[in-house]
Amino acid sequence: MENTDNQGLFLDRLRVSLRGETLFEVSTRVPPGEVLTIMGPSGSGKSTLINAIIGLLPPVFDLSGTITLDGQSLTGVPVERRRVGVLFQDPLLFPHFSVGENIAFGLPQHIRGSERRQAVERLLDAVDLEGFAARDPFTLSGGQKARVALLRVLAAEPCALLLDEPFSKLDTALRHSVRDLVFGEARRRKLPVLMVTHDAQDAEAAGGPVLNLEG
Repeated sequence: MENTDNQGLFLDRLRVSLRGETLFEVSTRVPPGEVLTIMGPSGSGKSTLINAIIGLLPPVFDLSGTITLDGQSLTGVPVERRRVGVLFQDPLLFPHFSVGENIAFGLPQHIRGSERRQAVERLLDAVDLEGFAARDPFTLSGGQKARVALLRVLAAEPCALLLDEPFSKLDTALRHSVRDLVFGEARRRKLPVLMVTHDAQDAEAAGGPVLNLEG
């Protein structure tokens, strides 16, 4: 029987400091399929925590403690090999790529030729965007852009998902539907999710524990 005790995202005494002053220290586990919500005032270090996990913490900060994903330490692992997907406030789609090319950009390199096209089509079908592969991202609605951004992240087959206020720029109706899609896909794929938000409704919809950074 598979041992699941080491599955998920672990932060063990993860401390970020700036000029000798500790911004925060976090010890927690995010199990597969669960959403941990990080809340706190501006400047408390929420986005800094995400940068630490993905390996893009600016050198002005000092980092100690450990980050472990599915039993593997991420210390010293390059960004592109961490298998951590991130959704930001803005979809950040490549404007010079079609929708299909944006999604294909995230696919692993071992998927080649017609397999890449088929993989893109399957992903689009899963979120009711059949036939959108050739579309220009500029022609998409806000909700469609959010779905394509999610597909690009999922195409890379991440082992964890980080959300940096990805719903904050959507109107109320879209916010509900996109949020349900993101959480639903994460649970279906059994991805540990760490979400940064200012919105208590996001935390309520996530249904998981909430960690407050004091700032």
